[in-house]
Amino acid sequence: MSKLFDISKFDLYKEDNRREVKKAKGGLPVALWETYSAYANCYGGVIILGVAENKDGSWRTTGLDISDRGKLLKDFWDTINNRKKVNINLLHDNDVETYDVNGDLIIVIYVPMAKREEKPVFINDDLFGGTFRRNHEGDYRCTRLQVKTMLRDQAENTMDMEVLDDVPMQDLNYETIRGYRNRHRILKTGHPFERLNDEEYLRSIGAAAISREDKKLHPTAAGMLMFGDEYNIVRHFPEYFLDYREMLDPTIRWTDRLQSSSGEWSGNLCDFYFRVYNKIIKDVKIPFLMEGGDRVDDTPVHKALREAIANCLINADYYGTRGVVIKKEPDKLTLENPGYIRTGKVQMRKGGESDPRNKSLMKMFNLINIGERSGSGVPNIFNTWEDQGWKEPVIEERFDPDRTILSLEFVEKQAIKTSDKKQAIKTSKNKKKIRRYLSKHGMSKASDIANYIELSSARTRVILSEMEDVERVGKNRNSKYQLCKEPENDKKQAIKNKR
Repeated sequence: MSKLFDISKFDLYKEDNRREVKKAKGGLPVALWETYSAYANCYGGVIILGVAENKDGSWRTTGLDISDRGKLLKDFWDTINNRKKVNINLLHDNDVETYDVNGDLIIVIYVPMAKREEKPVFINDDLFGGTFRRNHEGDYRCTRLQVKTMLRDQAENTMDMEVLDDVPMQDLNYETIRGYRNRHRILKTGHPFERLNDEEYLRSIGAAAISREDKKLHPTAAGMLMFGDEYNIVRHFPEYFLDYREMLDPTIRWTDRLQSSSGEWSGNLCDFYFRVYNKIIKDVKIPFLMEGGDRVDDTPVHKALREAIANCLINADYYGTRGVVIKKEPDKLTLENPGYIRTGKVQMRKGGESDPRNKSLMKMFNLINIGERSGSGVPNIFNTWEDQGWKEPVIEERFDPDRTILSLEFVEKQAIKTSDKKQAIKTSKNKKKIRRYLSKHGMSKASDIANYIELSSARTRVILSEMEDVERVGKNRNSKYQLCKEPENDKKQAIKNKR
């Protein structure tokens, strides 16, 4: 979080999705707490009090008195620990810093991303009216659906573990179940579940459970999603919808389309997965691989595609709107599912932490060798794309409504553009000019250096901030720059080398 704010770079900052400034001239601003809630419910961020935004987006201090430091900090900590104002305090003492900027006080508050079990973070003792999130336009109030999603995600037992007490086992599609069992039998010959009858088997894999109401076996939500018929599934998940779109000819809207609501097939997750996977690999440019003189039909790209589809279905919020949408274009595959990323986008990309939205669905896919339990699935997709020399996959997370989007392109990375090379050469030359200027004139203002190298002051400050052998002296607009002084040992070594 500390990377979000560095006092030495104050003049370079502008407000964005992770940084917010507030004047705080008359005390703690009311909007401070909306931003606290918004950051906590998203990816965290930093709030800077005592600062205002200029017309050009740059920042200026607003004249908070240093003598007010104690009162403002006491008001802040008293309020954030007041459960009637904020439902949870996520901060520690070292998450709040104060600075003296040319006699003006600024207070920097680092707000972390709340853990899944801590969300929603809300204010004014109002769960549905006081829960906020952050987007590029600022803070917005969450909808009831978004709040309910966060509440569901608090529990260790995921929503797909729910027993559907009023649903008989006969409502499941036993043709799909037979196909699943056959795959399981072929992949894992001699597995202990192989000898079980259908009801015992479904109970063992998490697709059915004994109800506390009537002590009889009923499908779980996972069992209904995986093996039910669409017309039964939507009784429990009204927003349930699966949509595969193939757009390979620009003159035709769809070259192929598969929808769960068509009535032409079961419409459940299991059948959707295999139908979509077979359609995708048919035309995707999968590299030819030989091993011991034989063609290898199951390449790392095949495995990555299976992981991508399974990840999309396992982490979908089936109470969420707009459903699962998978789009296939000539050189691109896009997978969208309702629901935000429970571990956060950064952790999802990094891997190593598995927190599926639907644990029972994950188990069922894992039993037929689809998906990773260790949280390494998404990093493996990225690694496979890198090994193929393809453009890096893109993970996008949207809110209102919550949506996760993974884009996979089957195209080679572009070489560094000529324009980028020219810019790098130009920047290198400007750095050399700056060193010559500072060597001759000593400590200098950014504006003087900018005039010498014939660039704007803003661009010059950016270049100066990139130079490890240049240090900034002073703060805010009165700061100057100089070449870093050599340590005595380095000086002596340089004299020796000259001799």
